[in-house]
This record gives sequence, C-alpha cells and structure tokens, in this order.
Amino acid sequence: MIVTTDKPQVGSETGPDEEFVRDARYIATRITRTSPDYPVEAGRYRLVVARACPWANRAIIVRRLLGLENAISMGMCGPTHDADSWTFDLDPGGVDPVLGIPRIKDAYLKRDPDYPRGITVPAIVDIPSGAVVTNDYPQITIDFSLEWTEHHRPGAPQLYPEPQRAEIDEVSDVVFRDVNNGVYRCGFAGGQSAYDRAYTQLFDRLDWLSERLATQRYLVGDTITEADVRLFTTLARFDAVYHGHFKCNRSTLSAMPVLWAYARDLFQTPGFGDTVDFTQIKQHYYLVHRDINPTGIVPDGPDLSGWRTAHHREQLGGRPFGDGTPPPPPLPAETVPEGQGA
Repeated sequence: MIVTTDKPQVGSETGPDEEFVRDARYIATRITRTSPDYPVEAGRYRLVVARACPWANRAIIVRRLLGLENAISMGMCGPTHDADSWTFDLDPGGVDPVLGIPRIKDAYLKRDPDYPRGITVPAIVDIPSGAVVTNDYPQITIDFSLEWTEHHRPGAPQLYPEPQRAEIDEVSDVVFRDVNNGVYRCGFAGGQSAYDRAYTQLFDRLDWLSERLATQRYLVGDTITEADVRLFTTLARFDAVYHGHFKCNRSTLSAMPVLWAYARDLFQTPGFGDTVDFTQIKQHYYLVHRDINPTGIVPDGPDLSGWRTAHHREQLGGRPFGDGTPPPPPLPAETVPEGQGA
C-alpha cells in the first residue's frame, strides 16, 4: 500500500478521464535459492507489514500458512502514518527492535538514497545491510511458496501447485484488476464517469465470482491457493471500509450470500481470520484518507460479529489444506489484540 493514502502520487495518478492509476513499479529484486546477492537464508530477512494493508495482509497469511515464522521475522507498522512513511509506532520508543529504525522509509533510502516512488508495505528488508530487498508484493508470496520450501513447516499446504498455476494466475489477474484494485478505483476516482465505470466493473466481477463459487468451495481446484488469499483480504475489508468509505455500496458483502459464506469459510480457517485486525483497518482508512473523510471520524459500525457464524461451505467438499495440515496458533507477539478481530 502506497503510504500517501494510495492517492495518486509519484506514478500513481488520475488519468485523462480522472481514473485512479496505481503505480506498479516495485523493487523487483527477488530472494531465491540461487541468488548471488539475496539467497534464501533463515534469519537474514525481516518482513515489514501493517495489519491495515490488504497487500501486506496477504504476506502475513502466506507466511503463517507455510510456517515461515522462524525463518523470516516480522516487523509491524501501525495503522496510521505520517506524510511520507509507515512508522513503527506500535513498538517501544517507536523503533523497530530488529532494524533499529523508526520508519520503513529509512530502509528504502538505505537501498536507494534517491528512491523516487511510494513507500509501501509489505517490504522485505535485508537485516545485515538494513536495506529493502523487495516490495514486489505479488512476487513475495509466490516466492514464499516456491523458494522457501526447505523452511516450510511439516504439513505446509501447496498454495501455488504447478498443475493449477496457469489458472491461479488467470483468476488472480482479473481479481486484482476488478476487485483488489477495483475498490480503490472507486474510492479514488477523480470524476463521476471514472467512478461509474469502476463501480460497474467491481460488482460485475463480484457477481462473476459468486457464480464461480456457488458450486466450488475455492477459486481454483479443491484446496486453498494463492488466488483465495488474494481475494480474501479485500473481502475482509469490504463491509468495514470499502462499502461506505470507498462508495462500493451496491450491496454489503453480508448481502451477497455466496461470497459472504466463502469469506466466512476462509476467515474461520486457521491462518486467515486470526490475522485480521478490524480496529487497525478502520483506523487506517478513516484516519489517513482525510481527502475522503476530512473529519477523521472512525465509524463505530458495522457489526462484524457475523464473521464467526456457520457458513456450511464444507458441503461443497474440498480440503482446505489438501494433504497438509492447519498451521498452529499465531505466535504470542503476532496475535491480534483481543477485541480488535471478530
């Protein structure tokens, strides 16, 4: 998530028809088993996230499902930030205890003193040098699955299985364009026509997803894959922020029966709902996006207690983790504070 509220800044701007265009020029360096500069190495890297951010939430979920907690440490930024960087305001003294910095921008400037683009999370930092290695969030989770296999927990699921990769990529691409980024195209549209197009595209895609998921438990195959992780983080934020704050208000998620049941199924699966902090999510969107919400009032609603209700999706079959097993409970230091989840 680009720090300056995801509003158009360097490279993310409104086009000639006032449509929001996301800056997708990320640091594309990869951590791989064969990389001469940044090889896979337990304990060397720190994943920096913010629970509020849907793109970072993906990395939190995948890291947890695969059991990479002992191989890749995690730094947690707070839900709000200043004008140019996510900050470690949740840590004592406002400083990350491993990196020794108060803001993630410092690690970006270690990599490039003239770094010109948005300061985003998730980002992976090389602890010895203190420099960001990558903030290419779509590739980060794929590499967690493919490059870090020797550090996966016993029973880790196959989130990006080779036989389904083409279909996972295809579904993920349309979900990103129309849903993950679609809610932002609604919320940050610079004119009525741009908003109308984004709104129509978003709900057309949600209807398509409802049809797809009416007869199958997961997006691709009969197990949870990368595609489900990518859709889930948007659905988890839909009623809490996107419906009202971003004007995605044809209907709430809870009024779309198939998607609501699908989202609850994933939420109640270990590794998904236990990473979701609704308090931080609402604080981020309503406090930081002052151009949309000038008063900074964080709404008390909606009622989010329904996330724990029965979903009955198990009747469609499927095995959440395939031949694998659920992850253990989250580490105490990484547990969502009581009262901030659902």
